[in-house]
Amino acid sequence: MTERKQALERVREQAAMLEHAREAIIVRELPGGTIKFWNRGAERMYGWTAAETAGGDMGELLLGDPSGNSAMDEDLLRCGEWRGEQKHATKSGGTLTVGSHATLIRDDEGEPSAVLVINIDVTEQRNLEARFLRAQRMESIGTLASGIAHDLNNILSPIMMSAPLLRLELDPAQRESIVSTIEVSAQRGAEIVRQVLAFGRGLEGARGLLRIDAAISEVLRILQETFPKSISLEGRIERPLHPVLGDATQLHQVLLNLCVNARDAMPEGGRLVLSARNVELDAEGAGRLPGLRAGPHVLLEVSDTGTGIEPAVAEHIFEPFYTTKGVGGGTGLGLSTVLGIVRSHGGAIQLESKSGEGTTFQIHLPAAEGGHSSAAHTALPEFPRARGETVLVVDDEPAVLTAARLILENAGYRVLTAANGAEGLAVYTQDPKVAAVLTDLMMPVLDGLNFIRSLRRMDPALPIIASTGLGEKRQTEALTPLGVQKTLLKPYDATALLETLSELLRSGGESSR
Repeated sequence: MTERKQALERVREQAAMLEHAREAIIVRELPGGTIKFWNRGAERMYGWTAAETAGGDMGELLLGDPSGNSAMDEDLLRCGEWRGEQKHATKSGGTLTVGSHATLIRDDEGEPSAVLVINIDVTEQRNLEARFLRAQRMESIGTLASGIAHDLNNILSPIMMSAPLLRLELDPAQRESIVSTIEVSAQRGAEIVRQVLAFGRGLEGARGLLRIDAAISEVLRILQETFPKSISLEGRIERPLHPVLGDATQLHQVLLNLCVNARDAMPEGGRLVLSARNVELDAEGAGRLPGLRAGPHVLLEVSDTGTGIEPAVAEHIFEPFYTTKGVGGGTGLGLSTVLGIVRSHGGAIQLESKSGEGTTFQIHLPAAEGGHSSAAHTALPEFPRARGETVLVVDDEPAVLTAARLILENAGYRVLTAANGAEGLAVYTQDPKVAAVLTDLMMPVLDGLNFIRSLRRMDPALPIIASTGLGEKRQTEALTPLGVQKTLLKPYDATALLETLSELLRSGGESSR
């Protein structure tokens, strides 16, 4: 009796400890997700009481999907535990970013019976990190601003000089040469704008399979536009490379930060090399790199022939706010940001440098499981010509309307135009033959979103293409519930416009009018 009382007392003490814990502690069945225990920490975090959650399905309650924890359960059955982050719903309708640690519980026969889950709310921490990384990214862009301005001027000059020549009587070869010059210059300018927007947006991109060779090529392009010509740039890529799981914007930021530091270390010019190759780490090799496990990795290297780094400086180089640059030369956040991003991707970074002999940063990133090492390159499909369909184009930029009209009419479409959403509604109601609408999102009088909402009330099945020059996440998310099938990011060319419209009209998007 004494032993039983002592055991019961220990159970009561443990239960009290769980109830008073700040973390959300939940026990659910396995297989299945029926909630068996829900402590007060979970009540405070999510808003539901233990009585409200008893017998409910944890996946359905927090993830909106009973099968939402299937990937976690696979790891639990294989490894006995799972760590990671998830987006969880709350009773009030909000969303939390949760750091979760799940442990498998087995019964007396050794069979899986339940899962003990300990969750911590990291929403504010992640929001702070997002703001910090955005600020640091904008600092990086600032260091390239003069180079960007210089190159944009070089891009605009041939356009401004060549465009008036098209009014002259030219032979076909001269006209084609001028048009090609304008087209190539415009594409270069559009690429720079896309790069700047990508670096400035922050942590909006979801993680997915990434190709390191594509990331290196993109970064090299912007460096060629902005770095001094006294610095030669080189990419060395051993293909095919393993894909990695990560965020493309953050990986670009890592490369950009390291390359900007390399540029500053070569004030008189030099050579900057970005390289990548597959490596296989054994247990011993992985053990020398903190946080890595044995297995396939991608080794990414950024090497320069600059002034190098003294050993005393190298010891502190990844510390926040540590910098050897003068006032106004930097905040000292660049390399600490790089370290944080690399670690968040499950990787490790090393520094090799000698004073006066250059510097090499080595980044090991774990290869993604089940991915393909290279993406197939397929030719763009030929789009069919129009069959006389009527398209309504709505944009507050007259030049965009003129260009779109010329492109579409030459492809066989009948085109109507309007300068804003209000005019667009008037045109639409007066012409019953409109088969599709192409509309800008940012317009005066009546903007694109409200224009689309009005169209949907009149015809829920009308094929609609939305175009925007920003591509902000809140804009694109607002288009989904409105049933917008296609989006074009400005600037787009004739091929993109015609193929998108053709695909939309041929994919069954038939209007009910």
